[in-house]
Amino acid sequence: MQEGWLNRGPCPQCGASKANVQHSDGHSFCFSCESRFSNTLDINMQTIPKENKVKYLAQSSPLKTDGYSDAIPSRAITLKTTKIYNTFVASKNSDTEQSHHIYKYMDSNGDHVASKIRTVKDKEFWIEGDISKAVLFGQDSFSKGGKYVTLCEGELDAMSAYEMLGSKWPVVSIKNGCKSAVNNCKQSFDFLDSFEKIVVCFDNDAQGKEAAIQVAKLFEPNKCRIVSLDLKDPNEYIMINQRERFTKTWWAAESYTPAGIINLDSLGDSLYEENFCYSCPYPWEGLNKKTYGMRTGELVCFTSGAGMGKSSIMRELMHHILNNTEDNIGVLALEESVRNTIFNIMSVEANARLYIKEVRDQFDKEQLKDWQKKTIGTKRFFAFDHFGSISNDEILDRIRFMAKALDAKWIFLDHLSILVSGQEDNVDERKSIDILMTKLRSLVEETGISLLLVSHLRRPSGDRGHEDGREVSLSHLRGSASIAHLSDSVIALERNQQADNEFEANTTTIRILKNRYTGDTGVATYLHYDNETGRMTEVDSINEEDEDEYDQTL
Repeated sequence: MQEGWLNRGPCPQCGASKANVQHSDGHSFCFSCESRFSNTLDINMQTIPKENKVKYLAQSSPLKTDGYSDAIPSRAITLKTTKIYNTFVASKNSDTEQSHHIYKYMDSNGDHVASKIRTVKDKEFWIEGDISKAVLFGQDSFSKGGKYVTLCEGELDAMSAYEMLGSKWPVVSIKNGCKSAVNNCKQSFDFLDSFEKIVVCFDNDAQGKEAAIQVAKLFEPNKCRIVSLDLKDPNEYIMINQRERFTKTWWAAESYTPAGIINLDSLGDSLYEENFCYSCPYPWEGLNKKTYGMRTGELVCFTSGAGMGKSSIMRELMHHILNNTEDNIGVLALEESVRNTIFNIMSVEANARLYIKEVRDQFDKEQLKDWQKKTIGTKRFFAFDHFGSISNDEILDRIRFMAKALDAKWIFLDHLSILVSGQEDNVDERKSIDILMTKLRSLVEETGISLLLVSHLRRPSGDRGHEDGREVSLSHLRGSASIAHLSDSVIALERNQQADNEFEANTTTIRILKNRYTGDTGVATYLHYDNETGRMTEVDSINEEDEDEYDQTL
């Protein structure tokens, strides 16, 4: 057994029965899902049997095993391929017979951060360095984008498939067995998703088949093809010189599509299981009474004229979700920089308008850093750092990445109108909105996220505009009826900015125009904006006298 090791046992993260290796200092590391645990002395570990040892070095171990570049004839891999994949071999002493394979793993910058060493005779392996920092095996050898990328379960399989496919398309492999496949693919999501098709070619066993399906579910429908092997793995094909047989099997791979037709009676008691979505109440009681809160799997559109408080409400909702869930949050604020987004989120925590420099300068750095720690310091916020023109497909890809790779359940997109107006080839705004809303609706269904979307209103006819407090209707939505049709809820903000009464001029009426969940529409509540704190507080009326009378009765 490797020096400094005690035993191995189950992983509390992924459930692998013997993949979690425990060290003498109390920490352990699971080579299946790559989770690290600071203290596992209380886990039911078992001593590693001598006849079935799996060596595994600590993540901090040095990259000390060296070798030389050569073909691997015992596995029918050529020297040209091993060079492409940065794979070395080693021999004991002066023997010419290969004793070890050394698979080098790189990080996203192309730096060598880990090596997996496999003994030829006993097929034992160990890892040097920190493989958790590495990308997929072989990923560093290929550029992003193209027609196909093939994903295999092991290093030898990746090199074998690459040769048998004529060395035409990238082939990569996961790092530590099929149980780590999903986590590995999330880590390299951007690379895999850049290709038109992802061909998943895992081992022909129950674990490999299940892992292939789980990987395919990470990506959009019809993105992945799953190869159905009739032999064990790609390396077996090349070792028995069945290259053409493998190629035919690869081309015959079928696109993964989830089953969609069921007999409704088969649901049985599962019909009453309420685990199909996550929910979070709004921070305002009046809105909750009509909607029963926010839910994942829904697209909610907030709309108003200019200056009605949309940005303030978005800030409040981000902060509220942060404090009332444990979920990650995605932000695509297309009219502001990431830096401004951060100060907007911190402002709610601080009860001060930190997005204004003159206000921010009133606080010392320690106070600012404390609010930073309590908000973005939770590492649960992810923002799109955009610049220049932004295509619709790019926004859709970023939303999918946040949902699938970063596990964000609540995503804010502010705003729809700038996406459509920013398209250089946009000649029909209505049609462009129809297409984009259809894709956003499909993306919500695919990923199960809650998408909180901001959209502007068109300029109404007549003398009175929305800045004068005009009541909003669905017909005022800018550009297309698809915004109303494809949204689960449409929530309008109304405010008379020109009111003589200051209280009224700073109070927004929240009107529900569409509510698919309960059907309850109309005025839900009123939110008063405090110029000192930048916060929006629920009030009983837009009239200050009515509000004072209400307060006295409490």
